[in-house]
Amino acid sequence: MTELERLVAAELGAPVRPEARAFAAHLAAGARRPPVAVLFYGSGLRAGDLDGILDFYVIVDRLADWSHGSLAARANAMLPPNVEYHEVALDGRTIRGKVAILSLRQFRRLVRTDSLDTTVWARFSQVAALAWARDEAAATTVAAAVAEAVATAVIWAVRLGPAEARPADYWRGLFRRTYASELRVEKTSRADGIVDQAEPRYERAFRAAAAAKGITLEELADGNVRPRLAETIDEKSRAERDWQRRARLAKPLNVARLAKAAFTFKGGADYIAWKVERHSGEALVVTDRERRWPLLVAVPLIRRLWRRRRRASD
Repeated sequence: MTELERLVAAELGAPVRPEARAFAAHLAAGARRPPVAVLFYGSGLRAGDLDGILDFYVIVDRLADWSHGSLAARANAMLPPNVEYHEVALDGRTIRGKVAILSLRQFRRLVRTDSLDTTVWARFSQVAALAWARDEAAATTVAAAVAEAVATAVIWAVRLGPAEARPADYWRGLFRRTYASELRVEKTSRADGIVDQAEPRYERAFRAAAAAKGITLEELADGNVRPRLAETIDEKSRAERDWQRRARLAKPLNVARLAKAAFTFKGGADYIAWKVERHSGEALVVTDRERRWPLLVAVPLIRRLWRRRRRASD
């Protein structure tokens, strides 16, 4: 086992809030066949806050193991992942989660360096937790894929970064690029905060991934490192062309996923109603008809809230 694999295995196995594990177990129990694993990541993991929406990825052997209909399965095969919204009552408290679904094959493909879609490896190069696993073999399989996501991130950080810098600065530069390429409401400076919260972790991950991929790090007196790539991929002009191709594709992919979500986002109407209530204090009751047409109900729900406020102000 490499140092990178040990680091990732330790992170995935670290304790998380019992509510998050219970939520993951609930997701696993709802599958047609037991999934490979349920990964927990994002701000809910980093901050331990259960009041917002927790982020999960369910990794299945086959998409049909999870599918909530043939349309959803076909859409997930063509443009992964499908995303769903779930609510689970635990000890009198409602826990909410945004749940992405990927097959193991898709997950492995999306964390590779040659993937044109940067979102999955960028997310799982950050700290994640294995909230549920089918068995020890499944946990090992998923850990290997997550380790590959970290290695992919470091390869891109080196390819796109300066000739020398501190390891954490390579990460900051990379995350600024990945944030800028996505449709996000957060500022790209948010990327710096992710690294700042756990800088020693990112330094260890950088060094471990470099060693795993044969990247020699020349240690400099000022604390910087100078990476030496064994391959020709360190040619900066080629690296920039390769990245710009991915950056141009990123936003159209996000838009396409949003359009797909209008038909496949299970629980979307309840998600919108919760967001409205959270930000406005106004509770909206969602009808069964609205639940059948996930994100297409956004405009009617918001119009209903607007009309209620107008009546209240008259």
